[in-house]
Amino acid sequence: MNALRTEAAIQARRQATEEMLERLRTALAALARDHAPVTVAALARTARVSRTFLYQNQQARAIIEQTTRSSRTPSAIAASNRTQPVWKERALNAEDALARAQREIRTQRTHIAELLGKIRDLEHDLPEGSLQRLVTENTTLKQQARQLTQENQRIQERLASARQNNRFMDKRIADLEAHLAPYLTAPSTPTTP
Repeated sequence: MNALRTEAAIQARRQATEEMLERLRTALAALARDHAPVTVAALARTARVSRTFLYQNQQARAIIEQTTRSSRTPSAIAASNRTQPVWKERALNAEDALARAQREIRTQRTHIAELLGKIRDLEHDLPEGSLQRLVTENTTLKQQARQLTQENQRIQERLASARQNNRFMDKRIADLEAHLAPYLTAPSTPTTP
């Protein structure tokens, strides 16, 4: 029974590792396609794996080394030169989008200024005590929002820590099961009275 569980745990670990290696290959291809620098942080983020996995797993290190070595070949450099017009076109499109965004920002600022003027006009019509009450309520709501944000951040940190502890414990259990597997599957020796 324990041997089956151990084998199942080992198989699940192998499958998870293969899935992470496949995500790593996909991330390397995406970074190469986008001509982005290949860094451990970028790979970990894109492949949704830990940096520790990238450093400790020999297959992952081999894949990264092989990919970065093959990306420096003359054919890869020639392919990069062929894609330069595409990047120039993207840069021009980005400049046009930036100009449109700046025009939109100016329009929005003008609209905001008009609305603020209307708010000031409405404030003059409010009774004197209601303005102070609104300011107090607004301050209270901002404090509550700040507190909720801090609480949410604390909970997120706890969740991340719990997940990390869980991953560590899973690894430790698998290691212990693998260590105990020979003792559990060894034939028992008969004892004589």
